[in-house]
Order: sequence, then C-alpha cells, then structure tokens
Amino acid sequence: MMRATAVATGKVQGVGYRQFVSACAHHLGLHGTVQNMPDGSVQIIAEGSLAALEEFIRLVWAHGEPEIRVDGLQITPGEATGEFKGFWVKW
Repeated sequence: MMRATAVATGKVQGVGYRQFVSACAHHLGLHGTVQNMPDGSVQIIAEGSLAALEEFIRLVWAHGEPEIRVDGLQITPGEATGEFKGFWVKW
C-alpha cells in the first residue's frame, strides 16, 4: 500500500472538484481525504495500491470537465499509514 499527497492548483474551488476527486477515489477503492486550502488550492491524500494511485492521479487532472481547470498537481509519494477508512470530503 502506498500514499500520494497531492496539491491541485487552478480553478479547483467552487466548481465541484472535491466531489469529483471523491467519486474517482471511491471508484478505485482508495482511502483518504480531499479538502480546500486557504490559498485556493485543494489538498488530496489518497492511499491504496500503486496501480490504483497511478490511475487516480491521471483522473484527478479532470481533463474534459467543463467547470474544473487543474493547472498544476504537486504529488508527494509516501508509505500508507492506514489511518483512513473510506474517502471523505473535508469541509
């Protein structure tokens, strides 16, 4: 099990991006959280298999989503901690 911590920048707040990320994570069986940050970015923490995380990172660029525009995605890999049960949108 691996962990990916990502920070998405661009037009990612107020456009349904957190819900989009959550749906992608649920589809792939990942565990973690997604939350808006005060600087306008969105932080994503996801844990799962390397293959699922690679697909997740591809999906969260949100290509083809009309309201969402991800300009950058800074990803930090790490070891899974197992602290998450399910995937949650933090408010």
